[in-house]
Amino acid sequence: MNLNKADLQKEVTYKTSRSGGKGGQNVNKVSSKVELLFDVAASLLFTDDEKLLLADKLQTRLNKDGLVQVICDEERSQYLNKEKAIERLMGLLSRALHVQKVRKPTKVSKAAKAARLDNKKKLSAKKKGRRNLQDE
Repeated sequence: MNLNKADLQKEVTYKTSRSGGKGGQNVNKVSSKVELLFDVAASLLFTDDEKLLLADKLQTRLNKDGLVQVICDEERSQYLNKEKAIERLMGLLSRALHVQKVRKPTKVSKAAKAARLDNKKKLSAKKKGRRNLQDE
């Protein structure tokens, strides 16, 4: 699934509010904090299987209304915070849609086993040669 920023922005809603942190007097006047809300269930970008996978993987990120919520208040500019929030959402969605490859268990080859045992025999013989004759 190729996530397109423009398509994703059509299905996203933003809420803005005043942000704390750096900005001086500007913090008290400008609503630069951005809260991005995305409804996975109502999205037209994903198939039903993908929606189920997203709902399962993003369970902890959903609010009580079933919306994915991303908050960004790092920058002084509302525009930059919106851009960062949409980038975070794209990252969240792409990680949630990524399906891990199934691991195929493998056996150790006979040659590798033989080489390991041969190495053990050599080390044993070397250590045996270092022993005092009185110990035996």
